Amino acid sequence: YMSTAKIMDEMLPRFGVEVTVVEQSDISAFEEAIRPNTKLIMLETPANPTLVVTDLEAVVRLAKKQEIIVVADNTFASPLNQRPHDVGVDVVLHSATKYLGGHHDITAGVICTSFELAEKIWDTHTSIGSVLSPMDAWLLLRGLRTLPLRMDRINSNALALAEFLEEQPQIEKVYYPGLPSHPQHELAQKQMKGYGAVIAFAVKGDYAATQRFVSALQLSTNAVSLGGVDSLVVHTAAMWEGAMNEEQMKTAGIPANFVRYSVGLEHIEDLKADIRQALKEI
Repeated sequence: YMSTAKIMDEMLPRFGVEVTVVEQSDISAFEEAIRPNTKLIMLETPANPTLVVTDLEAVVRLAKKQEIIVVADNTFASPLNQRPHDVGVDVVLHSATKYLGGHHDITAGVICTSFELAEKIWDTHTSIGSVLSPMDAWLLLRGLRTLPLRMDRINSNALALAEFLEEQPQIEKVYYPGLPSHPQHELAQKQMKGYGAVIAFAVKGDYAATQRFVSALQLSTNAVSLGGVDSLVVHTAAMWEGAMNEEQMKTAGIPANFVRYSVGLEHIEDLKADIRQALKEI
């Protein structure tokens, strides 16, 4: 993984691109960060891995006043749970590796935008970009055929599992936009139809205890993808420690006891039972 700091500090300046990072749940932070040369606002909502939700309508209103393009990474929501275009977002991105493919067997991306912007992106893409292979394109089409059915099951499983986790004494905090306890639950209800697969939670323990918990899980695979048929889990601090130092992770809101769990299509009672037995290792 390449940290955001490394991309901003080392890579983008090579292309003459200046970047300002803001707290994406704070609309005033966006307003204060806009400069005379600001051309684009980049969003991700819900955000990885903290599941912070950004007010899409508010950002779009702010950007349109100054003719700034708004780009939203909609991967964590999926196109069925959230439709940023409907509130005026100019460009919507999806990692098709996740929900759209749905079977953990392709690497692909999708850009959804107007014909005018698509032509500009296409011209650059054909010069410096890569092309999806025919086999991967076929696998992506296969995944799209079952997307609505999978999302129904994923949404219901994830909400039920998030509610279950909140009841466990070994769990310190659960972060899921579908829970009333989420700081931006009302905003999520307003702009999302469902809340997706990913649940973030903190166990009551240190780094080592979190590692033991993740290692004890038997039904979910310890892997970094999300949104597929199988449940996947990662110890978030372990996933990012190669790209971010301790202070950067603290700033990003990633404590040592943080877990990111992507809920799949398994039976909900099996998922609960697996987590219940793994919690004994904390």
